[in-house]
Amino acid sequence: MKPRLPLLAAIIGLFAACSFAAEPVVPLWPGVAPGSAGRTEPEKVRITDSGEHVVSGVHQPNLTVYLPAPGTANGAAVIVFPGGGHRELWVDHEGHAVARWLAGRGIAAFVLKYRLAREEGSTYRVEVEALADAQRALRHVRARAAEWQIDPARVGVLGFSAGGEVAGLVSRKFDDGQPGAADVIERQSSKPAFQALIYPGRTQNIEPAAGNPPAFLLAGYEDRPDISEGLAEVYLRFKKAGVPAELHLYSGVGHGFGQRATNKGPVAGWLDRFHDWLAGRNLLNSAKP
Repeated sequence: MKPRLPLLAAIIGLFAACSFAAEPVVPLWPGVAPGSAGRTEPEKVRITDSGEHVVSGVHQPNLTVYLPAPGTANGAAVIVFPGGGHRELWVDHEGHAVARWLAGRGIAAFVLKYRLAREEGSTYRVEVEALADAQRALRHVRARAAEWQIDPARVGVLGFSAGGEVAGLVSRKFDDGQPGAADVIERQSSKPAFQALIYPGRTQNIEPAAGNPPAFLLAGYEDRPDISEGLAEVYLRFKKAGVPAELHLYSGVGHGFGQRATNKGPVAGWLDRFHDWLAGRNLLNSAKP
């Protein structure tokens, strides 16, 4: 007897949810994440017509770990925040593809699944739970720096769209950790060493201050005005605050390009420009941690 189509679709969806990220996945929090009590539903994964995996229903935030091949690590690390309007996470072209590219160049990379504040029925808030996940991710990577051959002083963040909003938020709201905490992870700093904001959302809320990490800013000229024009204004705010920043606006490009094999023209090399920026700031100096 042939299985019914809905059952077959459910089986395929479950297999895809379990298998699309083959790298190690580590939970951020021991047990239940703060603010997620009673939320035990599994994550949901849908697959677009182009084969993109889109995640929602995140109640147990985690990191997917991409480490460089043995002998190639330079000590730098990047935590990648996929976008999706705080309703979902587009984890392939704004997550895993980026992490693989970075790991292939000696940079440890981590794709963060953070909680979603604008998903239907969500009780989460960007400034509370999503921010807490970002801070915890930075602490977690630093706590395992020796194991992962990472220099704790060279751990930064890179975020797309809504993920760029969260990456920018944690770059303004951080602390030095709690030295006496029983949880060794909570003893670590949550300050990024650098921030890369790729077509970030809510640019009007990005108000840098002296002491914030240096910034790499990038968007498409054809993106909506609050991003394409707003990011230019953000660059001026960084300059006024005395925070080093570099701005790239690509002509003929809109929103959401991420890292895709189908990207054409100069924007297809935007990750090379990010790599150049890291090198120029002496963040890829191959020093052993």
